[in-house]
Amino acid sequence: MTSTEPRSRVAAGTSAGGSSAVDPVLAAAERQRLERAFRLPRTRFLIGLPVAALLLIWSFNGAQFNFVKLGEGAVNMGEFLSRLFPPDFSKLGTILALLLETFQMAVVGTVLGAVLSLFVAVCAASNIAPKWLYYPTRWVMNIIRSVPDLVFALMFVSAVGLGPFAGILAMTLGSIGSIGKIFAEAMEQVDRGPVVAMQAVGASKRQVVQYGVLPQAAPLLTSYSLLLFEGNVRGATILGLVGAGGIGLELTTAMRMYDYGHLSAIIICIIVLVTAIDQGSALIRRRIT
Repeated sequence: MTSTEPRSRVAAGTSAGGSSAVDPVLAAAERQRLERAFRLPRTRFLIGLPVAALLLIWSFNGAQFNFVKLGEGAVNMGEFLSRLFPPDFSKLGTILALLLETFQMAVVGTVLGAVLSLFVAVCAASNIAPKWLYYPTRWVMNIIRSVPDLVFALMFVSAVGLGPFAGILAMTLGSIGSIGKIFAEAMEQVDRGPVVAMQAVGASKRQVVQYGVLPQAAPLLTSYSLLLFEGNVRGATILGLVGAGGIGLELTTAMRMYDYGHLSAIIICIIVLVTAIDQGSALIRRRIT
């Protein structure tokens, strides 16, 4: 074997058919890089494992998590679940009308939230936005994520009154904090090559975003928007608890009146709706990714 063959050598002898066997030989640097991928960081791992275990134990104690109490309460849970049967579908028309309202709220809230989050994400992506815009936008999104959607719903109920409009506004504002961050991270993960090439030929910031970033991030942005829609459908059922539209108010009323048959019917209808949306979203995501 000569020095001009650093990556392969021909083994001595041939097979019965006369073909030669090729035995690949990796360069030392390449072999070291591949072996490093399978080498555990033993020191950090051995230190981090007990720290993680102590953190978990500390959290269990602080949160008063008790397996014994859970086992003792299993009888009560079984009794509660038994009260949900048989479900009472005598008010099915009301349930379906409120579910339709919940679905419509989720559609509008998702569209508005995704569009506004897209603009916010451009200002929160480190590879696009300047630092004087990047950090304030990130802080604003952190503040929005820190506030529960029910608080936003109460705020908008006091502003525009009871009904689905307040719920839509709450979902839209809440989406900016959550999905805006994910959109920004998707934009930060795009290939820098096309972006640098466009900047080198004098493309404007808008052109870089429109033709260099968004086309690469589009599959992820679409997938995250579908996940946002699924979350908004479930979230809309909760916003109704404070009068922000949807089926949440009917759900709360059934629980307060101990109308377990009606409560069971509502839960079953919500499960059917969420499952159908989940299957449809999964089908769309498979086609775009």
